[in-house]
Order: sequence, then structure tokens, then C-alpha cells
Amino acid sequence: MSTFIAFWNILSKDMKNYYLKPPNISWGIIFPFAWMLMMLVKSKSAFDINEAFPGIVVISVLFGTTSMLSVTITFERKSRSFERLLLAPISMELLILAKTTGAILFGIFNSAIPVLISIIFFDSTVNNWPVLIAGIILLAVISTLLALFISVSAKEVFEAQTYSNFYRFPMIFLCGLFIPVSSLPVFIQPLSYILPVTYGVDILKYSISGANSLSIALDMVVLIGSCFILFYFSIRNIKRKWIV
Repeated sequence: MSTFIAFWNILSKDMKNYYLKPPNISWGIIFPFAWMLMMLVKSKSAFDINEAFPGIVVISVLFGTTSMLSVTITFERKSRSFERLLLAPISMELLILAKTTGAILFGIFNSAIPVLISIIFFDSTVNNWPVLIAGIILLAVISTLLALFISVSAKEVFEAQTYSNFYRFPMIFLCGLFIPVSSLPVFIQPLSYILPVTYGVDILKYSISGANSLSIALDMVVLIGSCFILFYFSIRNIKRKWIV
């Protein structure tokens, strides 16, 4: 019971203090809708929503989770709140889980908005709802852990956001969102398959239109395995860089 109370207190504090910070609003909420509006204006309402749907959802999850965690981790490191949490009688794994859960929930919430808009206003269809939900959750988890892995090295919010942009923007063009991985130059394709987000995009494409190029079982295994690997190395880096 005390473990759950500690987990809930850390999570609720983050939700209260950081969800409406300007970086979260600009990158996590406004940016995906600006991207949707750009596509609408460029195509003059003639674009295929089923092709744009996975991209909008992925961008919402990716930018929502990474923006949220960058703010949370760097603010608390700067104010030394994180050091005080390290003194609490809870394990490092539980502490990091509590810190990342808020970003994961924020990413899932972000994805729900474009999903509803695409279905209600653009009459988009979903081929498989359980797979779509599982894909969104896994994308939120892997994006959050990627942000955690990067944010450990940052001391300021703008540094964390800058570091995040170094992998966020290349990632959305290499993971098959707008250009199929098979259409990329041969020497770039291995890099695309290294990125875990590529497998999340494949899951979303399958769940929405059935246009996946990989096995869904393989996508799930790679994403789950990547989550464990990133979680392990993130905790290792925190212990090595933050705990003297």
C-alpha cells in the first residue's frame, strides 16, 4: 500500500505541476494540429485521411510524450526535486516508473484527440481497434523512454527540447510515416529498422487501413523488447550521472 501511495503522489504531482507548461502546450498539443492544418491547406481538403491518420497519431504521441518528460525531468533536476525523491524509501525502478507514467498518459490523451477528429469529422475508419489501442500505448511507452534516455544528459528545458528535436524530426521521416521504408535509399533502410517507432507506425497502419509491411507479432516483440532495453539503460545512466 505504501508503494502505491508513493507512486500515486509522484504521478499526481507531475500531472498537476507540468501538464500545462508552455513547452507541452506548444509541442505536445498545438504542433500535431498545426501539422494536420498544413496538410489540409496544402491539399485543399483533398488528402486521404486514412493515409494521414497514422502520421497524425504518431506525431501526437511522439511530441506529446517527449515534450512532457523533457519538462518534468529537467525542471526537477534543476530545482533538485529529483534528488529529494531519491531519498524516499522506494526503489529507483518505481521512481522512474512514476515519473514516466505521466508522460505516457499525456501521450495517450494526445492521440485520442486526432483519433476522434479523424473519425467524427473526416469519416475515417479503423480496421482493428484493439491493435490500434495497443499500438498507441506501446508508442507512448517507447517515446517516453526515448525522451528519458535523452533528457538525462540535459540540464535545462531548452537543452532537452533541442536534444529531442535531433531525433524527433529525422525519425518522423525515416520511420515510414510519409515515405515507405522500402522507398528509401538502400543504405538508409537499416537505420529505419533500428528505430523502434518504425514498428509502431507499422502497427498503426495495420490497425487503420491494413497497409502494414511487417508482421504484427514482430512489431509487438520489437517494441516491447525496446521498452525494456531503454528502461534499463535509462536507469543505468541516471545512477551513473546523477548519483555520486
